[in-house]
Amino acid sequence: MTKILIAAGLLAFALPLSAMAGPIENACIKSDRKQANRALCGCIQQVADMTLRGGDQRKAAAFFKDPDQAQKVRMSKSDRDNEFWARYKNFGDTAQVYCAG
Repeated sequence: MTKILIAAGLLAFALPLSAMAGPIENACIKSDRKQANRALCGCIQQVADMTLRGGDQRKAAAFFKDPDQAQKVRMSKSDRDNEFWARYKNFGDTAQVYCAG
């Protein structure tokens, strides 16, 4: 039993960091932005974990690939989109303060 626990622990440390990264961090790292680096993207993911639900994180992560989608959501008349946008704006404002270096 002890050998199984040790093996499981070693396996957990052997996994690539990106496998443990959240959707915002992955999207940030894969983006073509010059400032994107693992430390900054990890910080932004930490803020996302504090301020956004999983579905919100996946939706926000899509904005890295398609920024026009963010504009469509922002301009939407849908209550659901407006509620999301309020959470997303809070996330962005918080990340800007929390992750500013």
